Amino acid sequence: MKVAIVTGGSNGIGRSTALELADRGIGVILTYRSDKKNAEEIVREIEQNKKTRAVALKLDLSEKSTFSGFTETVKKHLIDVWQRKTFDYLVNNGGIGGGMMFTDATEDYFNSILNTNFKGPFFLTQQLVPLMEDGGAIVNTSSNSSKITPPGYSVYGSLKAALSTWSRYLAKELSPRQIRVNAVSPGPVHSNFGDGVFDKHPEYIKPLAEQTAFGRIAKPEDIAKVIVNLLSEDFGWVTAQDIEVSGGFML
Repeated sequence: MKVAIVTGGSNGIGRSTALELADRGIGVILTYRSDKKNAEEIVREIEQNKKTRAVALKLDLSEKSTFSGFTETVKKHLIDVWQRKTFDYLVNNGGIGGGMMFTDATEDYFNSILNTNFKGPFFLTQQLVPLMEDGGAIVNTSSNSSKITPPGYSVYGSLKAALSTWSRYLAKELSPRQIRVNAVSPGPVHSNFGDGVFDKHPEYIKPLAEQTAFGRIAKPEDIAKVIVNLLSEDFGWVTAQDIEVSGGFML
């Protein structure tokens, strides 16, 4: 049985990705930062379908000092649950949102985005790659705000652009092991990302939907299906790509 690690797997795109992987018979290690209850509910949902196994592990991407211990915990669960010493797929999905105009941006705000959305995935992957099977695959969740310029997202968009660029470097450096690395760049997604902004402010949805070719904003499962297919052998000849998954947002 193949096994995937999905960071930020307790909600939104990560949750849908974990469920989609499990539906295809792939074991899942999903991480959560604070929402343990929801993460454990997802594990129960996966295991009730009896197609595969799943575990939920706590991980704060902003705390690099914890990554070594997290990796040891992953090793233990791989052996205990799947009788394996390696895993196959990594989805660097965990992150935080929130905008702030450049003129108002504080160092604390900058560092919070940097540590969680770029530094965290960078050094976590460095820890986990030695456990990956040759021929595995990595997908990083970037954002189409790295390509367009919505006001207030100069920090977020720039660091997502860094994540996309890093994906290409990683694809090059891991190619001798036949590990593929790609990124996906969603547009607006109706999830609890950004502290549930669309549930708190539903009035934001219509103007964004009107800028999308298909007349709606994404659901998390729209993005998850692309992520899981990118991991699969159906996309075995695709690496170093950043694929926009926005339904033609601002086309």
